[in-house]
Amino acid sequence: MLPRLLTGLLLTCLCLNSAAGECPAWPPARAAQELAALQKQIDLWDDSYHREGRSLIADELYDQSFARLSQWRQCFSPGSATDPLRTASGPLAHPVPHTGLEKLPDAGAVEHWLLGRTQVWAQPKVDGVAVTLVYRNGLLVQAISRGDGVHGQDWTDSARQVGAIPQRLSEPRDLVVQGELYWRLADHVQAIAGSLNARGTVAGLMARKTLSVEQAEGIGLFAWEWPHGPTSLPARIAELEKLGFSSSAQYTQAISSIAEVEYWRDHWYRSPLPFASDGIVLRQEQRPPAERWQAKAPYWIVAWKYPFAQALAEVRKVHFKIGRTGRITPVLELIPVTLDDQQIKRVSVSSLQRWQTLDIRAGDQVAISLAGLTIPRLDGVVLRNTERPEMNVPLAADFHPLSCWQPTPGCQSQFLARLTWLSGKHGLDLPHVGPGTWEKLLETGHLNGLLDWLTLDAQELANIDGFGERSATRLASSFDNARQRPLARWLKALGMPPIGQAHLGDSWRELAQRDIEQWQAQPDIGPGRAAQLSAFFRDPQVVALSETLRRAAIDGF
Repeated sequence: MLPRLLTGLLLTCLCLNSAAGECPAWPPARAAQELAALQKQIDLWDDSYHREGRSLIADELYDQSFARLSQWRQCFSPGSATDPLRTASGPLAHPVPHTGLEKLPDAGAVEHWLLGRTQVWAQPKVDGVAVTLVYRNGLLVQAISRGDGVHGQDWTDSARQVGAIPQRLSEPRDLVVQGELYWRLADHVQAIAGSLNARGTVAGLMARKTLSVEQAEGIGLFAWEWPHGPTSLPARIAELEKLGFSSSAQYTQAISSIAEVEYWRDHWYRSPLPFASDGIVLRQEQRPPAERWQAKAPYWIVAWKYPFAQALAEVRKVHFKIGRTGRITPVLELIPVTLDDQQIKRVSVSSLQRWQTLDIRAGDQVAISLAGLTIPRLDGVVLRNTERPEMNVPLAADFHPLSCWQPTPGCQSQFLARLTWLSGKHGLDLPHVGPGTWEKLLETGHLNGLLDWLTLDAQELANIDGFGERSATRLASSFDNARQRPLARWLKALGMPPIGQAHLGDSWRELAQRDIEQWQAQPDIGPGRAAQLSAFFRDPQVVALSETLRRAAIDGF
C-alpha cells in the first residue's frame, strides 16, 4: 500500500530472473557508466512520482529496476546506496510516521515470517497512494501525502472534494487515520486486467487543487491504519465504520497458516474487486505504541506481491528471422525471466520497423508481459545499454516472396522457412518432417536447393548423423509420398500466391502461359494478385523448380 518506501533495502532479495545473482562482466569504467545511467533513470522516475504525482513506469518495473540497481551496486560499489524518497518530502509533518512495508519474495519467506506469530490478519494490498487524514473535533483539517514517511505534501484542498473521505465524523473526536486513496474500478480482476495505471491516476489527481465531480467520485478510500485506535484490528475497523469510514471488514481475514495466506492471495488476485491490488498484506495484531513508529519497514507488517504482470529482462542478442514471404521479424534472445510460472527466453519485436523505432541492442533492459496469458509480448524499452554495439541488419529490400530459393549467405532463414512451409499442413503435409529435419539436412550439406531432398533414399539418409535406420526409413517414405501429391498441393508448397476460387487447370504449362489479364479474368483475382501470380510463374527460380519436378515425373509438371 505504501509506495516505493525504502525500496533499495526491501527489494534486494527480489528474484528478477535466473541470472539475478550474477555480476555483469564489466570493467570498472563500463560498470560506472551503467550504474550512473540506471541511477539517472530511477532519479527521474522518483522525482516525477513523489514531487509531481506522475507515474512514468509501472510499479513492478520500478521495483525490478531498483532491485537491479541494488544488485549492481553490490557487484561494483558495495556499501553505496540511494534514497528513492529524497525528493518526496513536503512541508507538512505527519502526526504519526508512515511505516514502510517489507515485501517478501515467496511462500517460504512468508511461512518463516508467520512462525511464532498469532492473531495475524490478511488484507489485499490496495494499489493506490497513501495518505494521512487528520481530524480535530470531528472535522477534517488536513490531508497529507505519504511523502518520505515523515513529511508530505498538502492534499487538503483535493481531499475536501472527495466524497469517499469523511469531511465530518459522526462524533466530535480528534483522530489520525492512515489509508490508501485508490481509483474505483468496477469488478476489477487483477489477474486479467492488471493495475491499469490506477495508482498514477490517483497520484496525479491529488496533486491538483481542483477536481471535477467525476474525478472526485472516482477516488475511493481504504482506511488501513488507526495508529491510536483499539488494539484489535476488527475493533478498529468496526469503530472507524461507525465514525463514517467505509468498512474494510470483508477484505480483512484471520490467518493462521501459509495455506490460508496462499488461498486469500490467489482469491483476491483472481476475484472481482472495486480497486486494483498488487499483492496481499499481513498484519500482526500486536504492535508497539504509535509514538515509537518510524518511517521504515516494521516487524509487524509485511507484503507478498502478486506474480509480475511485467518482467524486466536483459537482451542477450537480437536475431532477425526472415519468413517464407521475406517478412523480417526481429527476435530478442533474453536472459531468462519468469512470468506466471513460464520461463521466457525470447520475444518477438513483431516487425523490422518497430525494432528500428525502438533500436534495441544487446544489453538493453526491456519490459515483457504475456498476451492472452501465454504468448510473450514486448511492451517497450526500460533502459538502454550505454554501449550501442554495431549490428548486421538485413535490408528489407533484399527479401520478398521470390527471394532466397537457395541457402546462399544471408538467405538461410528464408530458405528454411520455405522448406518448413513446403512440408507443413499448408503444403505437402509430409509426416515425420519438420523444421528440425530441414535444419539437419542443411547443416550436413544435403540441401543446396529447395527440392534436393527428392533424390535422397533411405540408405543415404541413414548415413547422416542424427538419423537412425528407423527414422531414415520413415523419412524416405515421406519424401516418396510427396511424389503422389496433386499439382494444386505442389503449387501451394512452392509458395504460389493465394488464388481463392480461381480455376487452376491440370498443368503447369497452362498456368505459366497466363498473362496478368488472364489471371485477372479469374474469380477472386484482383489486379494486385494477378500481378503477383504472373510474376511467380515467370520467375526463373520457380521455372527451374518446375523443370526439376517435371524430370521427377510429378503429375501436372
